[in-house]
Amino acid sequence: MSAVEPLSDSERPGDESLDDRICDYLVARGRLKEADLVRARRLHEESSSEGNLVPLLTRLGLVSEREMADALSEVLGLPLLSAKDCPESPPPNVQMSVRFLKQYHVVPIGESDNSVSLLVADPADRYPLQAVELALGKSVEVKVGFRSEIDDLIERYYGSGRSAMGAIVENLTDENARSEDDIEHLRDLASEAPVIRLVNLVIQRAVEQRASDIHIEPFESRLKVRYRIDGVLLEAESPPAASTAAVISRVKIMAKLNIAERRLPQDGRIPLRVQGKELDLRVSTVPTSFGESVVMRILDRESVVFDFHKLGFTDEFLPQFTKVLELPHGILLVTGPTGSGKTTTLYTALSKLNTPDVKIITVEDPVEYQIEGINQIQAKPQIGLDFSHALRSIVRQDPDIIMIGEMRDLETAKIAIQSALTGHLVLSTLHTNNAAGGITRMLDMGVEDYLLTSTVNGILAQRLVRRLDAEHAQRYEAMPEVIQEFGLRRFQPEGKVELYKPMPSALTATGYHGRTTIMEFLVMSDPIRRLVMQHGDMGKIEEQARSEGMRTMYEDGLVKALGGTTTIEEVLRVTQES
Repeated sequence: MSAVEPLSDSERPGDESLDDRICDYLVARGRLKEADLVRARRLHEESSSEGNLVPLLTRLGLVSEREMADALSEVLGLPLLSAKDCPESPPPNVQMSVRFLKQYHVVPIGESDNSVSLLVADPADRYPLQAVELALGKSVEVKVGFRSEIDDLIERYYGSGRSAMGAIVENLTDENARSEDDIEHLRDLASEAPVIRLVNLVIQRAVEQRASDIHIEPFESRLKVRYRIDGVLLEAESPPAASTAAVISRVKIMAKLNIAERRLPQDGRIPLRVQGKELDLRVSTVPTSFGESVVMRILDRESVVFDFHKLGFTDEFLPQFTKVLELPHGILLVTGPTGSGKTTTLYTALSKLNTPDVKIITVEDPVEYQIEGINQIQAKPQIGLDFSHALRSIVRQDPDIIMIGEMRDLETAKIAIQSALTGHLVLSTLHTNNAAGGITRMLDMGVEDYLLTSTVNGILAQRLVRRLDAEHAQRYEAMPEVIQEFGLRRFQPEGKVELYKPMPSALTATGYHGRTTIMEFLVMSDPIRRLVMQHGDMGKIEEQARSEGMRTMYEDGLVKALGGTTTIEEVLRVTQES
């Protein structure tokens, strides 16, 4: 859109055509649920509003500002621009009222002889664009931006140069930093509006950027805030060091922790509603040299979809896994390091098995997601309710399927094996690097080889890799050296071998969006059972499994890199194979 032109009659603000196109775009990409859209339409009709339905979606928190900006950009055919790609200073010859800019969330970012470039939060609202055109006597080039970034730019260009976070913490002085030993003063400080807004802003930005964890880490001269996005830590704008005690105390108060106790680790949780989403924040604090380090794990129950294909299970892989999963008894193990998606895979398996004619009981620490129809037990080691004690009670509850959060010790493993031998299906996790390592790990724990071979049906090992943003990924032809180094011809014998690389965009700064699973699945066959009875090493067991058709995680990753799901670099990052 090179200049301001009236929208057609079918695209005026508030008209159903434009609203419908944007809503259809959001629903089609899974960014808006049908039920939420119906609720928003009902509220829009009841309020007799003459404005758009679209802004109501963001006000209700049903769609994030980033998702809405992307939808507006795509539907209206306008470029989407991030603040980091904007000039450091405003165009010198464009004089506009700051109050007007703040009210309509627009900011000038460039000019030429005949036009001015505007970064706009709501390009469907034509009034501010036409007002700028009339005031300056120039045509307007529209670029879509994020509302919070536009507000930050206005402050940076025409205010005191502060960001939203800087504006909040201006009242936090060095006096606050010296009050750490006065618990009552610290409690009062953590309950003041600036600190509350500051912590809320940190959490809100984490949710907007799809972070799974928030790390708040105090150092000698600064307070560092980092978000884990798609498995990788990225540093965010941080509050000043003077606010360290107040910010950490505020988080501890929200999690109902003891703010006077700073010498011992503490754990808590914060139920929270952000952008219309019901979130559960698991809070962990540990003492460090310069204060308490806080990590908040963000659990969004609404965003988890228990679907094997969406987890990364391919059509070739899924039937084999499903066949083992549907065996009436035995043990199915899922292995991998912390944060590799083991629990989500187990929940997906339980969802498939969850029918009215079976009883499923789980013992977990913690219970991350509630599933209708499944009896879930929260382990509490501090009162003696650990995995092994809970399991002894579970087997007397007449279950058909048992899920154990983790096999941590020999006692738990023995009860699980006994349950499998008496006709139960047992699902659990182990911390090992690959599928064959699950067998040797259980042998090392002290499990008898004959019990292991008679109960374990299969072992799934997995890792999470970042998924390419399909709309911006760039395809390129792999060099012969790369094809030879990674042996790509075994997966694509003929034709050009093409790989993909991430292309950062305004919506995804890294070029990745979400994660998917790479995996390997070892099925306990008779030859593998013989190797276990002979106490064969992990290499021999894996070699046998591969001769029977098992594809390793590394190979699964290479196939998904060739298919454009991820990149070679991501596969190497998580598998550490050359």
